[in-house]
Amino acid sequence: MNQLLDIQHLSVDFRTPKGVLTAITDVTLHMQPGETVCLVGESGSGKTITSKSVMRLVDFENGSIGGGSILLDGVDLTALPERELRALRGKKMAMVFQEPMAAFDPVFTIGSQIVESILEHEQVGKAEAWRRAVYLLGRVGIPEPELRMKQYPNELSGGMLQRAMIAMALACGPELLIADEPTTALDVTIQAQILHLLQELKQEFRMSILLITHDMGIAAEMADRIIVMYAGTVVEQATVYQLFEQPHHPYTRGLLQSITTMDSDRSGKLFSIEGSIPNLAEMPAGCRFHPRCPYATDRCAKDSPPLFHVNGRQSACWHAEELVRSEAWQASGAAAGAAGSAREDGTAAGRSLQETAWRDGAPETAVSSRSGAVAESEAEKVNPIFTNQSKLAPPLSAAEAFSSDGAAKERGNLFEVQGLHKYYPLKKSLLSRPAAYIRAVDDVSFTIRKGETFGLVGESGSGKSTLGRLLLQLEKATQGSVLFQGTDLSALRAAGLQEARRNMQMIFQDPYGSVNPRWKVGDIIAEPFRVHEASISGAEKRRRAEELLQAVGLNPAWHDRYPHEFSGGQRQRIGIARAIALRPQFILADEAVSALDVSVQAQIVNLMQDLQRRLDLTYLFIAHGLNIVRHISDRIGVMYLGKLVEIAPSEELFRHPAHHYTRGLISSIPAADPTRKREWISIQGEIPSPANPPAGCRFHTRCPAATARCRELQPELTQVAPDHWAACHYPV
Repeated sequence: MNQLLDIQHLSVDFRTPKGVLTAITDVTLHMQPGETVCLVGESGSGKTITSKSVMRLVDFENGSIGGGSILLDGVDLTALPERELRALRGKKMAMVFQEPMAAFDPVFTIGSQIVESILEHEQVGKAEAWRRAVYLLGRVGIPEPELRMKQYPNELSGGMLQRAMIAMALACGPELLIADEPTTALDVTIQAQILHLLQELKQEFRMSILLITHDMGIAAEMADRIIVMYAGTVVEQATVYQLFEQPHHPYTRGLLQSITTMDSDRSGKLFSIEGSIPNLAEMPAGCRFHPRCPYATDRCAKDSPPLFHVNGRQSACWHAEELVRSEAWQASGAAAGAAGSAREDGTAAGRSLQETAWRDGAPETAVSSRSGAVAESEAEKVNPIFTNQSKLAPPLSAAEAFSSDGAAKERGNLFEVQGLHKYYPLKKSLLSRPAAYIRAVDDVSFTIRKGETFGLVGESGSGKSTLGRLLLQLEKATQGSVLFQGTDLSALRAAGLQEARRNMQMIFQDPYGSVNPRWKVGDIIAEPFRVHEASISGAEKRRRAEELLQAVGLNPAWHDRYPHEFSGGQRQRIGIARAIALRPQFILADEAVSALDVSVQAQIVNLMQDLQRRLDLTYLFIAHGLNIVRHISDRIGVMYLGKLVEIAPSEELFRHPAHHYTRGLISSIPAADPTRKREWISIQGEIPSPANPPAGCRFHTRCPAATARCRELQPELTQVAPDHWAACHYPV
């Protein structure tokens, strides 16, 4: 069979103020007609640059093809002039971008942009192009396509905009569809819908899909073959079944072990790959993965391995054949699961497991020693952040603090929320009265217990972040009360509220956007001291900032660096250091790991849990990655359209969901196992507008079990099991 896409020894260079940097080197891959190939790897591995090279979009970003060839159906794209490339883009190959808002022109309607694409490549009139665009919008699941054609990009939700992007990409029936992280920014339910849609469209349009993702669960569900990239090179190629059954490269094995699943052991730490991906300007010699590889030898540090053919697949590892035959490698799954407990095991078997298994990615070792990380034992010896624990309540283990016999309740509640509302007025003009309100949070009551992690999940627009801001008094409630240690925060004056905020801090989703890029990281971390402890000297602030850097696993010598000099995971560690600077009792983590790679997610979650144990912290953990929420949380609340619809202990919620919305969320999680197909309990459509919520149960418009009673009568939170509450007339 002829290959649709054939890339041979591709290299891509970028011109920078510091000279030419090579982003990808010697990349070779191919695709057959009708095949789905997934490119996987951490951020910075070269996945997106490879895909943009196929479309020759790197030409518009100071990039150029440095060597090699890209054949699309026999035509070498590297040799074509721009005029001929434009004829192929959209017609022969098309791309769905990670951020659809950036792909659409905000000043033109959705319909006009899709029609323009059709007219560019097809010999049809405007009327026919319009009819085809309407059909495509309807085909990708957008309701009222005729109306949406006349709307602008900002008028569509994220899920609908991504569907519109897919419709535009399919407008001229391309043979190759490149999808660059098409679901990363979407809720788990919308992600499931988009993936299901792509599978249907692939069959209908008989096209091939090159899917770029860092989610191995998505790769397991979608791919025929998987190509693993690291630091601009391909390190492994295999079928999806080969790769998940027995990876042949240490990096691939590390990615698979980093996956958090429904079956993951919550009692131990998450596995993570030590260190971080190298900078383009500082690529190591030899195998680029060797600084992070526990199996590296002197040869790995000196010589770069090519892609070898090993056991019916390709692997760029000098030791692939001998590694996969070893007992430690064969038992990789068991070793990963037991690594956490092995760290505490003093027996010979425990020591052997520690020697043969990957390190478990504890926060103290999450940054490579080559990057200046500090070991836990050293941090404990010299860091006052981890000493003088007598000033704090004694930390309890998860089993002690949150057992089902009520021990958690003995510690009392840190937060008590009663009848909380937050309405935002919608105004027709500056002089008119509000015609309607956005009901962001609508009559929410719950508690957060001292020392626990309370997880909060739900789709975008459900009110999670608004609820978190109300707890910290960053937003003023329309109605209701928030009691912190028995004190009503809404009744405090400015001075009293500032003092209360010493004990309430926040970790933001975007650590770069939440800091001043012109400040040194040491000044960023020390900012709380300027507000709450203004009398301390500059030297003392610096000393404390360096101690905090050390506490979160960063080098204290990095005090004078700027935020742009750090990776995403390192910047999040800086945000955590700032949050714990004043030794608070409570931290709100609002999507703190959502934008990070799976291995970096594990590092940050491990760090947060370690700090919680040492500093007796209480967390509100907001996220849409349900498996991560399950791992870190003691109890979980599920929000939908401004209301809490279910509250339960973490394991109870995932094993026995009582609300149909919760069940749908859980069923939408992709399984990182190609041999296990998930039960498809689709939540159709998107969350309604909070300005006009449905009567009765707000979920009834999307619920498969809805009845007339659901449409008329709003259910209240009712206890369905010990410590388990659900707002549903017909619990699952």
